[in-house]
Amino acid sequence: MPSLAVVVLLCLSGWVSLYIILCNLNGSRGYEWNCRLVTLLHGLLAVCITAYIGYVDGPWPFTYPGTKNTPLQISAMVLSLGYFIFDMGWCVYFRTEGPVMLAHHTMSILGILLTLWLGESGIESCAVLFGSEITNPLLQARWFLRQTGRYETPLGNTVDVLFVLLFVFMRVFVGGMMLYCELISPRPRFFIKCGGVAMYALSWVFMVDIGRFAIRKSKKWRRQRGDQRREHTVVVNGHEGKTD
Repeated sequence: MPSLAVVVLLCLSGWVSLYIILCNLNGSRGYEWNCRLVTLLHGLLAVCITAYIGYVDGPWPFTYPGTKNTPLQISAMVLSLGYFIFDMGWCVYFRTEGPVMLAHHTMSILGILLTLWLGESGIESCAVLFGSEITNPLLQARWFLRQTGRYETPLGNTVDVLFVLLFVFMRVFVGGMMLYCELISPRPRFFIKCGGVAMYALSWVFMVDIGRFAIRKSKKWRRQRGDQRREHTVVVNGHEGKTD
């Protein structure tokens, strides 16, 4: 564990250093812009590494939960642990996130620490990282599109639809299957199973917010389509309301 603590500190220093470099290079963009670039990079790295772990290196998380951590699993968790500590500190300092996101970061940090300390269930942690971070690039894309004035475009609508669909599929359906396999397996420790339940419950908290967003978005699209039909009626018939 002492050596792991040193590696975590090195990873944390790496993420902080990257953020400082980006702030110096993109000083005109603001602190949150550069923090989200770090977040985007972490999301891409985490997805690629954990996808390789799950689909190539193994073991398959749905079949072999509770197995001993492999060196690659440990590397992925340490990399993400350093990032979550950095982002947690940034969010608390700048007060940009609400209690739900802070709870997500706290549970992620504690879950990874517990998995590293126990020396097992690394494959489940990597699977959770994959499911959590696979929507991250789309989430950051929404923010960057909004900041650059391109959110209210077909590209922004496409990103929104993909984000909602991917979140529902990965967090609710795949996450539910993962939790079921975790709970029925005799290998994972009780605390790991409790952590899985907590993370899945938090996904449903996010799901409520996303459901509200999807309803608002669909109402807005219907309203826009109605306005377009009325404008078309005016152009074709010469005045609004005449349809024959």
